[in-house]
Amino acid sequence: MKALLIVAHGSRRKESNDEVRRLAQRIHENAGPAFDLVTSAFLEISSPQIDSAVADLVDEGASEIRIFPYFLAAGTHVVNDIPRIIEEEKNNHPDIDFEILPHLGALQGISTLILNQIYKGGKPRNPALASLETLETD
Repeated sequence: MKALLIVAHGSRRKESNDEVRRLAQRIHENAGPAFDLVTSAFLEISSPQIDSAVADLVDEGASEIRIFPYFLAAGTHVVNDIPRIIEEEKNNHPDIDFEILPHLGALQGISTLILNQIYKGGKPRNPALASLETLETD
Protein backbone atom coordinates (compact mmCIF):
# COMPACT_ATOMS: atom_id res chain seq x y z
CA MET A 1 0.00 0.00 0.00
CA LYS A 2 1.40 3.40 -1.01
CA ALA A 3 1.26 6.37 1.34
CA LEU A 4 2.11 10.05 1.08
CA LEU A 5 3.14 11.93 4.21
CA ILE A 6 3.08 15.71 3.90
CA VAL A 7 5.46 17.20 6.46
CA ALA A 8 5.04 20.83 7.51
CA HIS A 9 6.70 22.85 10.25
CA GLY A 10 3.79 23.11 12.67
CA SER A 11 2.34 26.25 14.20
CA ARG A 12 0.92 27.51 17.46
CA ARG A 13 -1.94 28.76 15.31
CA LYS A 14 -4.48 25.93 14.97
CA GLU A 15 -5.82 27.32 11.69
CA SER A 16 -2.39 27.00 10.07
CA ASN A 17 -2.13 23.34 11.04
CA ASP A 18 -5.69 22.72 9.87
CA GLU A 19 -4.76 24.23 6.51
CA VAL A 20 -2.07 21.57 6.08
CA ARG A 21 -4.53 18.85 7.08
CA ARG A 22 -7.04 20.12 4.50
CA LEU A 23 -4.32 20.10 1.85
CA ALA A 24 -3.58 16.46 2.66
CA GLN A 25 -7.28 15.66 2.36
CA ARG A 26 -7.57 17.41 -1.04
CA ILE A 27 -4.49 15.58 -2.30
CA HIS A 28 -5.95 12.29 -1.09
CA GLU A 29 -9.20 13.01 -2.93
CA ASN A 30 -7.31 13.73 -6.16
CA ALA A 31 -4.49 11.17 -5.91
CA GLY A 32 -6.33 8.40 -7.71
CA PRO A 33 -4.30 5.19 -7.68
CA ALA A 34 -1.02 7.01 -6.93
CA PHE A 35 -1.53 6.86 -3.15
CA ASP A 36 -3.81 4.72 -1.03
CA LEU A 37 -3.16 6.83 2.06
CA VAL A 38 -2.38 10.54 2.40
CA THR A 39 -1.85 12.32 5.68
CA SER A 40 0.12 15.14 7.26
CA ALA A 41 2.60 15.48 10.09
CA PHE A 42 4.51 18.28 11.76
CA LEU A 43 8.10 18.77 12.84
CA GLU A 44 7.32 20.90 15.86
CA ILE A 45 4.57 22.36 18.01
CA SER A 46 1.64 20.41 16.55
CA SER A 47 0.56 16.79 16.28
CA PRO A 48 0.98 14.31 14.90
CA GLN A 49 4.70 14.49 14.59
CA ILE A 50 6.49 12.43 11.97
CA ASP A 51 7.15 9.33 14.07
CA SER A 52 3.50 9.06 15.14
CA ALA A 53 2.22 9.61 11.60
CA VAL A 54 4.59 6.96 10.24
CA ALA A 55 3.44 4.50 12.92
CA ASP A 56 -0.19 5.20 11.99
CA LEU A 57 0.52 4.66 8.29
CA VAL A 58 2.32 1.40 9.00
CA ASP A 59 -0.61 0.27 11.19
CA GLU A 60 -2.95 1.07 8.28
CA GLY A 61 -0.91 -1.20 6.00
CA ALA A 62 1.49 1.16 4.24
CA SER A 63 4.43 -0.61 2.66
CA GLU A 64 5.78 2.47 0.83
CA ILE A 65 5.85 5.93 2.39
CA ARG A 66 6.78 8.99 0.35
CA ILE A 67 7.60 12.05 2.42
CA PHE A 68 6.80 15.45 0.92
CA PRO A 69 8.48 18.34 2.78
CA TYR A 70 5.96 21.18 2.57
CA PHE A 71 8.66 23.86 2.77
CA LEU A 72 9.60 26.59 0.30
CA ALA A 73 13.36 26.53 0.87
CA ALA A 74 16.00 23.91 1.63
CA GLY A 75 16.69 25.09 5.15
CA THR A 76 17.81 23.06 8.15
CA HIS A 77 14.50 21.22 8.48
CA VAL A 78 14.59 20.03 4.85
CA VAL A 79 18.32 19.31 4.66
CA ASN A 80 18.98 17.90 8.13
CA ASP A 81 15.96 17.34 10.36
CA ILE A 82 13.58 15.48 8.07
CA PRO A 83 16.29 13.14 6.68
CA ARG A 84 17.50 12.39 10.23
CA ILE A 85 13.99 11.57 11.43
CA ILE A 86 13.27 9.41 8.38
CA GLU A 87 16.55 7.55 8.88
CA GLU A 88 15.36 6.73 12.42
CA GLU A 89 12.02 5.58 11.01
CA LYS A 90 13.83 3.34 8.51
CA ASN A 91 15.53 1.67 11.47
CA ASN A 92 12.20 1.35 13.32
CA HIS A 93 10.41 -0.02 10.24
CA PRO A 94 13.01 -1.86 8.10
CA ASP A 95 10.35 -3.48 5.90
CA ILE A 96 8.93 -0.13 4.78
CA ASP A 97 10.19 1.61 1.63
CA PHE A 98 10.75 5.29 2.49
CA GLU A 99 11.54 8.07 0.04
CA ILE A 100 11.94 11.77 0.73
CA LEU A 101 10.61 13.76 -2.21
CA PRO A 102 11.84 17.20 -3.29
CA HIS A 103 10.50 20.00 -1.10
CA LEU A 104 7.77 22.32 -2.36
CA GLY A 105 10.11 25.13 -3.43
CA ALA A 106 12.19 22.76 -5.57
CA LEU A 107 9.30 21.46 -7.65
CA GLN A 108 9.33 21.97 -11.40
CA GLY A 109 6.75 24.56 -12.37
CA ILE A 110 6.50 26.31 -9.01
CA SER A 111 7.54 29.66 -10.50
CA THR A 112 4.93 29.33 -13.26
CA LEU A 113 2.28 28.38 -10.73
CA ILE A 114 3.08 31.46 -8.64
CA LEU A 115 2.99 33.77 -11.63
CA ASN A 116 -0.25 32.23 -12.90
CA GLN A 117 -1.83 32.93 -9.52
CA ILE A 118 -0.54 36.48 -9.45
CA TYR A 119 -1.87 37.29 -12.91
CA LYS A 120 -4.89 34.94 -12.86
CA GLY A 121 -5.13 34.92 -16.62
CA GLY A 122 -4.60 38.66 -17.02
CA LYS A 123 -1.85 40.19 -19.08
CA PRO A 124 1.50 40.39 -17.26
CA ARG A 125 2.59 43.97 -16.65
CA ASN A 126 6.15 43.01 -17.48
CA PRO A 127 6.46 42.19 -21.21
CA ALA A 128 9.29 39.80 -20.40
CA LEU A 129 6.71 37.61 -18.62
CA ALA A 130 4.35 37.46 -21.61
CA SER A 131 5.85 34.14 -22.71
CA LEU A 132 4.60 32.60 -19.48
CA GLU A 133 1.06 32.68 -20.85
CA THR A 134 1.88 29.68 -23.02
CA LEU A 135 3.62 27.66 -20.32
CA GLU A 136 1.84 24.84 -18.58
CA THR A 137 2.36 24.05 -14.93
CA ASP A 138 4.52 20.94 -14.60
